[in-house]
Amino acid sequence: MPGRRSQGESSRRRRRRRSRARSRSARAELSFSVSHMERLLREGRYAQRLNWSTPIFLAAVIQYMTAKVLELAGDEAQKTGCRCITPEFLDMAVHNNSLLCDFFRTTIISQVAPPWD
Repeated sequence: MPGRRSQGESSRRRRRRRSRARSRSARAELSFSVSHMERLLREGRYAQRLNWSTPIFLAAVIQYMTAKVLELAGDEAQKTGCRCITPEFLDMAVHNNSLLCDFFRTTIISQVAPPWD
């Protein structure tokens, strides 16, 4: 019959309707929350208007910077034979990288306390 649909087509349509809404972070494949970035941008009143892509871009940049700093700190920890990243390793990672050193010039990462013995 021309008016009848096959069983496969109707089940595909049902699946499509039941699909859950994905967050903007999931659609952008980011770990950092796009909605949180947008809320912070709006509450900070940095601009009168925001482009729809601004919080996505900001979340991606912050995620990349965090991953880079943690990767460098992990390398520093591995060089010394430690398995944990401490604030000292974060500080060393930032100050041993020329680009990050300029970026974090006025930032104090932590007052490094002596390790627990």
